[in-house]
Amino acid sequence: MTGEQGILLYHDIIDCIIAALEAKDRNTADHSRRVSDMSEQVCRLMRLSQQETEKIHIAAHVHDIGKIGIADSVLMKPGKLNEHEWKIVKEHPEIGAHILSRSHGLSEVAHIVLCHHERWDGTGYPNKIGQLDIPLGARIIAVCDSIDAMMSDRAYRKALTSEQCKKEILSNSGIMYDPDIVSVVADNWESVTGAGNFIRHYHKSIIDKCAINKKLLTNGKNLI
Repeated sequence: MTGEQGILLYHDIIDCIIAALEAKDRNTADHSRRVSDMSEQVCRLMRLSQQETEKIHIAAHVHDIGKIGIADSVLMKPGKLNEHEWKIVKEHPEIGAHILSRSHGLSEVAHIVLCHHERWDGTGYPNKIGQLDIPLGARIIAVCDSIDAMMSDRAYRKALTSEQCKKEILSNSGIMYDPDIVSVVADNWESVTGAGNFIRHYHKSIIDKCAINKKLLTNGKNLI
């Protein structure tokens, strides 16, 4: 299998996973696309390699895939979650990592997904790791995830303005977020948040998304 064929195969697999998420919760799927676009832009601003950028972009695209395992009554609740419900939602990084780790080729992506709610100060979840123990991709996704969450309407609050959001990100630098990543994002705010407003549209049906090219699948059977 060529490198290009491998990339195409992985993208087909990711499209299948995203299609499954869309079937459960379209809002989460759209959020994931915006986070992946912002994360990719941050990677480019940080001059990461193409391979690292691709890995982080994929991880951002599926960072909330674990929400497939969260009950609709909790995930779709039109209001604030109570303590028990919030505890259930906090299981989604582990669920997502478990799903992705079934593919050996996605093991690094799975680890990023597992860690995307860890905090720089070590008080995040699920494992309370901090600083450079958190994978770089997870540290990038954490910032972009928060930006999109704050700049989106919720049932219990209106979206923050761009300036309000930027202020929150800056105020949590070195607490929730890697200060070096915050610096890159803040210095290129319009570029990063503008990337998040561009949603990749997939014009194929769910069936088409999951119809992986037979030749690629056969040739790549040892890849996954």
